[in-house]
Amino acid sequence: MAAPKDDPDIVKALDVSHIESVGVDEKLHGSKLTEYAKTGAGIEHHMAPWEAVKTYPMAIFWAVLVSMCVVMEGYDTILIGNFFAYPTFAQKYGTLVPGSGYQLTAPWQAGVSDASGVGAFFGALANGYLVTWLGHKRVLLGSLVALSCFIFMTFFAPDIGVLTAGEFLCGLPWGIFATVAPAYASEVLPLSLRVYLTSYTNMCFIIGQLIAAGVLDGLLQLTNEWSYRVPFALQWFWPAFLFPVLLFMPESPWHLVRKGRLEDAEKSLIRLQRRSANIDPKATLATIVHTNNLEQELSTGTSYWDCFKGTERRRTEIACVCFAGQILAGLNFAYNSTYFFQQVGLNTSETYKLNVGGTAMALFGTIVSWFCIMPYVGRRTIYIWGMSTMAIILYVIGFLNIDTRNESVATAQAVLTLIWTFVFQLSVGQLGWALPAEMGSTRLRQKTVCLARNSYYIASTIGQVLEPYFLNPTEWNLRGYTGFFWAGTATAVVVWAYFRLPETKGRSFDDIDFLFAKKVPARQFKGYDVDTFDEAETARLRSPRSVV
Repeated sequence: MAAPKDDPDIVKALDVSHIESVGVDEKLHGSKLTEYAKTGAGIEHHMAPWEAVKTYPMAIFWAVLVSMCVVMEGYDTILIGNFFAYPTFAQKYGTLVPGSGYQLTAPWQAGVSDASGVGAFFGALANGYLVTWLGHKRVLLGSLVALSCFIFMTFFAPDIGVLTAGEFLCGLPWGIFATVAPAYASEVLPLSLRVYLTSYTNMCFIIGQLIAAGVLDGLLQLTNEWSYRVPFALQWFWPAFLFPVLLFMPESPWHLVRKGRLEDAEKSLIRLQRRSANIDPKATLATIVHTNNLEQELSTGTSYWDCFKGTERRRTEIACVCFAGQILAGLNFAYNSTYFFQQVGLNTSETYKLNVGGTAMALFGTIVSWFCIMPYVGRRTIYIWGMSTMAIILYVIGFLNIDTRNESVATAQAVLTLIWTFVFQLSVGQLGWALPAEMGSTRLRQKTVCLARNSYYIASTIGQVLEPYFLNPTEWNLRGYTGFFWAGTATAVVVWAYFRLPETKGRSFDDIDFLFAKKVPARQFKGYDVDTFDEAETARLRSPRSVV
């Protein structure tokens, strides 16, 4: 999206000062649009990551700030899941089980665990409409205000029913945050930074989990109600911090183009780049307009129903399975599995230390992936090999449970879940966020991300219903054998990914549009040549349906 200053050919291509007096609407039509779009596309494909960092510091800043909203959802997922093994919480909301101490019943465990996910499902679904109507900025600000109000219910909850209702309501804005963040990042950043900042949403999720793990460990010694009320109260910090800053965020230029507000889109692009950069934002704007026009010619609509029509159906499938793949990889079982540690015989102190260590490993795995894997390896390769490795680990955990008389088995299983966590964040943990933001067409991007995230919530809800029954000593009490179930689902995803997951590394959004429109098989995406400015090819691919 920016021209390196030492490339005279690209700099020459960006010399458009001779038409500065002409309005944006007048310039971005016909041959002028094609000329600018080709320039912008060439720049985007040739820009190295470090050059993009220097050119678009404000785009990075705003993508980071928007993604930080997801910290709150990550924080809560650890909070609720670990409260089940938290003595004062179990005493307040659970019942006394002879031989096992205070426990929440499996139905209530499932209910309170699923409440925020169910709320997030509806929040994400609504977000597909809200962002299209209001834009990212107003939706985010309104959601922060709503969350601040809903936290009161969880903080003051007198019983498990009110707590469950509060979790459901908090889930509504969390679903919005989780779907706005990757979509916004993909729309304000250049191609070379896209995967880093869309997957940064995942890092924010981990940061929230790490904060929650540290808070829980620090309050473990308290024996009164504040041991679980303080963690809820800390959730008010994020809206108070983020709201005044996000008041000044620029709206996505892609959203503004879809609304026909080209002048505002150009102003937004100017705000996202360094003022001293040798860039004409009109070249970038032209690529956005060209891609939007291309998708209109290919009859890409803007409704949820359009996500399931024609080639969009394939794109939606890929986005949804990639995100749901995080759950199918065994997330509910192996990731931050405090309750599992407790059921295999580890004490409370060991359990929470392992929890903090596991979350720290997740953060480390994310950083390693950013610098050592993603710059050099394709998305498809990372996803398939990561999922395969996690499936093997889960099979091993299951087999180890055969000899439960050996005390070292519990320790070995705990260590394997930490290794699983590291592999998860090297691969599927990050790409589950990044791939859905790339798969949908730009006109359907927000809705595709919403559907993909909702596939995650559906899978997560099912997993959270099953997991207490798998592990609870009063139910199926499978303990390590649970690994076999999740190993089976992970294996199924590996088979699916081999045949259906395409390679999108290094591909612009209009490239991806063409590849899907031409129905290129997933395994041929990587080396397939496309020319998105070939009008004859565009005409051949044009659907007979009317443009929505």
